[in-house]
Amino acid sequence: MQIDSTTRVLVTGANGGLGAAIARAFHREGARLVLSGRRADALAPLADELGAEVVVADLAAEGGVAALVGGAGEVDVAVLNAALPASGTLDRFDAAGIERLVRVNLTAPMATAQAIVPGMVARGRGHLVFISSVAGLVASPGSALYNATKFGLRGFALGLRSELGAQGVGVSTIYPGFIRDAGMFAVAGAKLPMGVGTRSPDDVGRSTVTAVRRDRGEVVVAALDQRVAAFVSTVSPTLAELGARMPFARKLAADVTEGQRRAMGSRFG
Repeated sequence: MQIDSTTRVLVTGANGGLGAAIARAFHREGARLVLSGRRADALAPLADELGAEVVVADLAAEGGVAALVGGAGEVDVAVLNAALPASGTLDRFDAAGIERLVRVNLTAPMATAQAIVPGMVARGRGHLVFISSVAGLVASPGSALYNATKFGLRGFALGLRSELGAQGVGVSTIYPGFIRDAGMFAVAGAKLPMGVGTRSPDDVGRSTVTAVRRDRGEVVVAALDQRVAAFVSTVSPTLAELGARMPFARKLAADVTEGQRRAMGSRFG
C-alpha cells in the first residue's frame, strides 16, 4: 500500500514509547496522523511535534472503542498498539484485573477492527496493523495472561488477513522482542542475561511502515536469539518449554514482573 500525504494513519497507545516511534515513522513518510491514548496531556507534545489530531479514549472503559472510532473517523491505516502489561503468576491477578487486561489487549483491537473494516472494504483500500509481541509466539514463565492475549491477537489477525486480502484490505502483525529505551520491557528496567539482544523503538517504527507498504502478514522485530526462540516454539513447543524452564528465564521473568509493578503501581494488573 502506498503511504503519502493523502494517507490518514491512526495509532493507538501513542503516548507510549513504541507508539510514538511508530507515529514518527509514518510522519516521515508524509502521512497524516491521528494519535490516541487515555490522556490528552500525555499526547499533546507528540501531537504538536507531528501536527497530529488527538483522540482521547480509555480502551479499558465501557464505550472506549466507540469513542476511539467515532473520534478518529475515516482512516486508511489503523495501528492498534495500545496494550497493558501482565507479568506475574496467575494468582497475582483478580477477576477485574484479568477482565481489564483482556479488554484492552484483545477485545478492543477486535472491536476496533470490526468497526473500521467495513469502510475500508467499501473503499477497496486500507490496512490494519496489530502490535503484538514475541510473547504472542513464545510462552514464558510468569506471562500466562499476557501470552494468552497476544497469542489470541495473532490468531485473530491471521484469520482476518485470510478474509480481507481479496477485498483490498491488508492485515499485518508486528512482534517486538526486547526493545531498549521504550516499551514494557524498558519500563521494567530488568537486566538481560548475556547474549540476549535488543532492538530499538525506531526499528519497530520502520518495520511497521514496511509491513504496510509491502503487505507483510507477520514481522518479528527482535534480536537473533528471540527470532530463533520464536521459530523453535513454532516447530517444537516441547523444546521451547524446556528453555522457558531454565533458571535464567525464570529469573528474568521475576525481574520484569517486579520492575513493571514498581514502575506502574496501581495501573499494573
